[in-house]
Amino acid sequence: MRTDIFARLDREPEPPKIEAPRMSRHRIALFGGTLAFYVAIVWAVLITSWLVALDWKVMLFRPYQQWPELHAFLDYYVVLGQRGPTAVMVACWLGWRSWRQHTLRPLLVLGTSLLLLNVTVGAVKLGLGRLGPHYATQIGSAEMFAGGDIFPSGHTANAVVTWGILAYLATTPRARRYLSAVSATVSLGVGLTTVYIGTHWLSDVLLGWAAGLLILLALPWFEPLIARAETWIFQMRERWRERRGGARPAPVADAGPQPVLLPQSMAADGLAAETAASAPPAPTLSAGPAGAGVRARAHTGHPARPGGMPVAPAGVRRPPPHAERGPRAGSPARPVAGG
Repeated sequence: MRTDIFARLDREPEPPKIEAPRMSRHRIALFGGTLAFYVAIVWAVLITSWLVALDWKVMLFRPYQQWPELHAFLDYYVVLGQRGPTAVMVACWLGWRSWRQHTLRPLLVLGTSLLLLNVTVGAVKLGLGRLGPHYATQIGSAEMFAGGDIFPSGHTANAVVTWGILAYLATTPRARRYLSAVSATVSLGVGLTTVYIGTHWLSDVLLGWAAGLLILLALPWFEPLIARAETWIFQMRERWRERRGGARPAPVADAGPQPVLLPQSMAADGLAAETAASAPPAPTLSAGPAGAGVRARAHTGHPARPGGMPVAPAGVRRPPPHAERGPRAGSPARPVAGG
């Protein structure tokens, strides 16, 4: 039995196809506004504007010292923005949906979004090279191009993309609204948690939110590529099945029933009766003493050797060939000594 996600494709009818979200005017306008906000945040940090001064004020306030009772809980809550755990959880859910709906689109959309996240956010991180609050060297400085990798916040962007995929793939408007609210709440909490712990500046979190939202808004442009990738995967699967089906071994010709050899110890009454029932009838011998002796031995159920010599069962000793036998018919009786 096959255990892959394609196993049920041959057993269940095809479900109704789900239409991919289209790039509407509203989505295009939202994408343009988010992109402008993204560029504005980067520019404000590069020129060391009031946003950088706000970053330093929040950092020097040290929220983790103001509310230490929240530290234990937020250390676990921030895991909702880590790439590994969140990607595994969401991939398991989307894998189940792919199996139920007989489509690879949910998993391919997740893979595409994570690839875009790694390329765009990673490139900006390495290009700007900003240092984090714990590694800052000069108060009031933007700490740009110093070999860091903190701007934008990867935790925040990953939370927006990973949990936002659930809303993007929702099949009903009501589910999309609820999942959008959940995604926004989780990503907002993850971003503020990184500021509380002191691992990110506030501007890092703002840029992380914008980066994740841009990826979600741009996904409809990649839907044709995702559809072609899904078609190619299914075609490769069918070719693999055809190659595997053509390598079946040729059937073996029937050689007819084979003789069964039974040991002497199995010549019991019950088994001998069954064997005798299926064996061909014994040849009829001529009347006389010799024929009578052979027929008498045939009733014992013991198999006969080739040539007519009977086989004695195990543990039974045959009498010697010259043992006393009864008088033959028509011959005088032999006197008994000492009689």
